[in-house]
Amino acid sequence: MEALAMLGNAYVSVCTPASLAMMVAGVAIGIVFGSIPGLSASMAVALMLPLTFSMTPSMGLNTLVAVYIGGISGGLISAILLNMPGTASSIATTFDGYPMAQNGEAMKALGLGIVFSFLGSVFSFIILTFCAPSLADIALKFTPAENFGICFFALTMVAILSSGNMLRGILAGMLGLMFTLIGMAPIDGTARFTFGNSSLMAGFDTLPTLIGIFAISDILITAESMKGGKVETLAVKKVKGFGFSWQEFVHHLPNFVRSSLIGTGIGILPGIGGSTSGMLAYVTARNMSKYPERFGKGCPDGIVATESANNATIGGAMIPLLVLGIPGDGVTAMMLGGFLIHGLSAGPLLFVKNADVVYGIFAACMICAFIMLIVEWTCIKGFVQVLKVPKHILLPLILVLCCVGAYATNNRIFDVQSVLVFGVIGYLYHKFSLPTTPFVLCFLIGEMLETYLRRGIMQYKSFGAFFERPIFDAFFFIAIGVLVWTMYKEYRAYLKKKKAA
Repeated sequence: MEALAMLGNAYVSVCTPASLAMMVAGVAIGIVFGSIPGLSASMAVALMLPLTFSMTPSMGLNTLVAVYIGGISGGLISAILLNMPGTASSIATTFDGYPMAQNGEAMKALGLGIVFSFLGSVFSFIILTFCAPSLADIALKFTPAENFGICFFALTMVAILSSGNMLRGILAGMLGLMFTLIGMAPIDGTARFTFGNSSLMAGFDTLPTLIGIFAISDILITAESMKGGKVETLAVKKVKGFGFSWQEFVHHLPNFVRSSLIGTGIGILPGIGGSTSGMLAYVTARNMSKYPERFGKGCPDGIVATESANNATIGGAMIPLLVLGIPGDGVTAMMLGGFLIHGLSAGPLLFVKNADVVYGIFAACMICAFIMLIVEWTCIKGFVQVLKVPKHILLPLILVLCCVGAYATNNRIFDVQSVLVFGVIGYLYHKFSLPTTPFVLCFLIGEMLETYLRRGIMQYKSFGAFFERPIFDAFFFIAIGVLVWTMYKEYRAYLKKKKAA
């Protein structure tokens, strides 16, 4: 009862005109940064940090929370309209969001993304408010062995994503793993495959890689298809409200709940992040769907899964930050700086010494989710106007924007070069009919997989000791089961096709 009373007081204190104005501004800034490839949510939070110095601790941290929520949700705009994930969390949104836009259903795709981004956020914030300490205790039991098990499980999802042509999918995934090996090795810091080039010492950054694979390759493919130097603009079907019916909403609820649980769970585990949760939710939705063949061709279920999961990761990532003082992802690492600026120490004592700030953050999270829904719904018709810009004008602007965003990530010209290199790789994947999804999944997970494996072996002295951890065993053997089942289905499909021929 005392906690509920404090939460009620927090809502009253947060709902002041000045605080609401800062949260609205924070959400809007986050959406802008999230929708522009390269200008991620973490960059928006980093730029806002100095501005919160003159604010009260509660208002300053609530503003950072607003930027965080807006930044993660904003990534869906460019992912759906331009096939460019504005943030790494929106990678899987491109798989079905962009095909829907190509089919004239951009308004519906945006509507689905916005609504389920909101619902995923609210889902995780409810869990954050009432279950944070208990879930943090569970997260503490995860050692490198358990984290390796999760990454290994995620990696086997390549087999499901490659359904229909597993050989091509595994080849595409292996190339993604190869690129993660370039640079300094985790743990011991040994340089690998740098060929004497100092720029390769840091390896390839995630955002420039994703921008290249999705955006630059799409520019090259579109430019190749242009006739007379021009391409017709896409038609946009008019819709009412958010573009989907109540029956469709009810149909998506099981997918939403499952994906939100995945997102919240992954968010609680430090270092894994929204990009992994979005991919896992997408693959799970496809695997459990009655019509998996529609995924990747404009299936609304794909958008619901990834947007529910990546926004649910926000509340999950806040749990280790507030309860343990451990950042759940890159953005919460920036927010940790916000606590330090205001002389606060994130962790168990925060709930004792500064309970008003903690419950203020809980209240701000929920209010910012509603602000995000209102702002994006208000601007949805404006977002779609991007599709009415002729491609011969839009594509050069996107190319410049991608290069600027890539450079802004780390202020390295090497990242701009990386964007162009991966753009060519994405183009070649298209020409040779190789799927880019396994490449992206393996690229995202490869470094984490190696890091947790090496940390676990250092801690337990041998890989065999991993099997003494029940949580690792569960993830590992489920992954093996999924792999074997997928191979069996592929073999059955091959025999059926051979018999029919």
